[in-house]
Amino acid sequence: MAKRQIILDTETTGINPQEGHRIIEIGCVEMFNRRLTGNNFHVYLNPDRFIEQEAINIHGITNEFVADKQRFRDIAQQFFDYVQGAELVIHNAAFDVGFINHEFKLLAAPLPPVDSVCAILDTLKLARDLHPGQKNNLDALCRRYDIINSHRTFHGALLDAEILADVYLAMTGGQVSLNLANNSGNEQNNQQQIGLVRRGALKVVSATVDEVAAHEKRLDLVQKKGGSCLWRS
Repeated sequence: MAKRQIILDTETTGINPQEGHRIIEIGCVEMFNRRLTGNNFHVYLNPDRFIEQEAINIHGITNEFVADKQRFRDIAQQFFDYVQGAELVIHNAAFDVGFINHEFKLLAAPLPPVDSVCAILDTLKLARDLHPGQKNNLDALCRRYDIINSHRTFHGALLDAEILADVYLAMTGGQVSLNLANNSGNEQNNQQQIGLVRRGALKVVSATVDEVAAHEKRLDLVQKKGGSCLWRS
C-alpha cells in the first residue's frame, strides 16, 4: 500500500507554547514509499514576539531576520493541506505537535489538531526502543548511523528534517522479509544460496592445553563447593 510520510521539524521562540511562544520556522521533507520526492515545505515566520536568546543560541534565527516574514495565519491553510492525511515523522513529536496545535487554535477560524488528521511517528521513541539507555538526540543518531551532519552549525527546521529523513531510513532500513522466489523464478537456486550462507566456513578455535587445565581446575572447585558440573555429568 502506498504510504506518504512527511518528515517535519519546527524552530520556535522558546520551549512552551502555553507561555506565548510561537513557531518561527517549519521544515518538511516528503517521502513516498520511502523515497524522497523533493516536494518539500519550508517557511520562516514572524512570531509577533521576541525570540528568547537561549533559543537563538540553538537555531541562530534572530528577531531581525524574521521581522519582515509572513505570519503563521498566512500559511496555515497551505501547511494544513500539505500535511493532511500523511504520516508525520518527528523527533520528539510532542514538542512540535504541541506548537502546531497551539498555532491552529490561535487562528481566527481554528483548524483541527494536526494529530487528528495525520498519523504521528515519534523517532525519539523509536530510537529509545532500539537503543535503550543511550543518547538518542539527532546528533547522537547521526554518529551511530554514520550520517554526515558536519554542515549543521545551528539547528534549522529544514536541515534537521533532511537529516532526520536519513536517520529514519537508517533506523528502519533492515530487511523485513525474504522472497525465495526471485524474478527469475529459480527458487532452488535461492535455497542453495541461503544454504551456502548458513554453511559458510567457520573458524574453529580449540582450547590450549593450559586453558583445558584451567577449566578442569575451575570444575574441581565448583564440585568442592557442592555445585553440579554439567560438563562432567
